[in-house]
Amino acid sequence: MSYSYGGGQDRSKKRKTSEHGEYVDTSKPSAFFQPTEGRSWTISIAVPGSVLSLCRRDDQRTAVINHLARALAVFSVDEIVIFDDSNPDQRPRNVDPSGYMGDMDPCGYIEHLLNYLEVPPFMRKVLMPIHPNLRGAGLLPSLDMPSHPHPSEWLPYREGVTTSQSASPQGGTMVDVGGKSYVAIDDDIPPNTRITVQLDEQDEFRAAPVHPDAPRTEGGYYWGYSVRKCGSLAAVFEQCAFEGGYDLSIGTSERGTPIPNAFPDKKVKDLANFQHLLIVFGGPRGIEHAAENDPALQEMGVIRGKTKELFDHWVNILPGQGSRTIRTDEAVFIGLTGLRKLWENRS
Repeated sequence: MSYSYGGGQDRSKKRKTSEHGEYVDTSKPSAFFQPTEGRSWTISIAVPGSVLSLCRRDDQRTAVINHLARALAVFSVDEIVIFDDSNPDQRPRNVDPSGYMGDMDPCGYIEHLLNYLEVPPFMRKVLMPIHPNLRGAGLLPSLDMPSHPHPSEWLPYREGVTTSQSASPQGGTMVDVGGKSYVAIDDDIPPNTRITVQLDEQDEFRAAPVHPDAPRTEGGYYWGYSVRKCGSLAAVFEQCAFEGGYDLSIGTSERGTPIPNAFPDKKVKDLANFQHLLIVFGGPRGIEHAAENDPALQEMGVIRGKTKELFDHWVNILPGQGSRTIRTDEAVFIGLTGLRKLWENRS
């Protein structure tokens, strides 16, 4: 690309042109969601509650969560797991779920805001009641995922929330899918229920409920992320919702192997047949700190240098860093960029 100027040095007439000289309109997004082959494989990441340990104000906490959510959307991550890496004896007891949790229950706070951001904006007033955790939510930018409807774009799937209106005298339910009009489904579903629907291509006012994974597994669209909270690092693996668990796991550490050495090109092809990939990021004190505070792992002797034995691969995402520390929300962007070659060519 190059820049050309009309009218001498008049910068108000600045235009971006392609290498062939054609005018390129940069005022609109260039990414449009096109269907691909459905995919059954998934990408999960896990981060500890201590990602907020260096934050002293609510705006700092929301900024960290915003970075995490943007990374999930940009890299099409299907699941995020928030695990508690604090000392079990020092965890607060009887946290009031109706109050602000940012300084008392960081895992619950992160879970709440990530869930809020994943919900399509038009549904939030119904599904996400006003809460002290959300007092800064208005400053969080849009994730702009395919599951968040855009007026200029038609997709065969939509997220919707059921209304109290019947579709016909015979029954059925009217569903708000974020468009100008509701769509009708034949099923009777209680109001204020979130569902995934597939629109009828022959009738824009009708749809059918489908499994929440259908846009991904059948349509090939990235359809947002799920959020899972667990009490320890071991529980990240033990409570995995996927049948058979994670068949490829990667732990990140400054003491790990650089990504190019851990995954040379000839090895990437052998790893590309994974079904459920998990990438675990540590907090300010690393994944080893989480292992030391995990009674189950201590009992197994998985602490300090042995922590890497939990994973199939133990990698350093950025050798030779110029800062003494890389924050977890920064590490997620860096790590997913470096590891993306494991799945970018999969169908």
